[in-house]
Amino acid sequence: MPKVSTPLPGDKNSSVALVEGAIRNPANPNHFMVVMPVKQPVQIHINQTLVAETTRALRVIEIGNHAYQPRLYIPESDVTAKLTKVDKTTHCPLKGDATYYAFGGSEVAWRYDTFDFANVLNGHLSFSAPEMRTTEGE
Repeated sequence: MPKVSTPLPGDKNSSVALVEGAIRNPANPNHFMVVMPVKQPVQIHINQTLVAETTRALRVIEIGNHAYQPRLYIPESDVTAKLTKVDKTTHCPLKGDATYYAFGGSEVAWRYDTFDFANVLNGHLSFSAPEMRTTEGE
């Protein structure tokens, strides 16, 4: 299938992949994400503890210098465990500034104070931990 592309404004030699619904980094249109609702229930366990359960998860597929693993984002109101804020922040030029959270003494989640163009992720957390188990659709 041929690559569908369009020139960047003012540059006839560059191109950007057209992806319907993509949220793009204004400073680098080749860095983008697509956010899709997950149509099935999602549960997240850390060890044996249910830490989040939702029917309103979002799946984020991000492309930058490479394709990132798809991530689930859970509404903060659907997190069932008490998370503790960690003294750590990072910055993403596409999503904004991230704050990190721990459960049981281990860092397990983050949420973004998003840029206006990425506000669909406001109030959502993403989880990642070696002892995490995610279930979709049960």
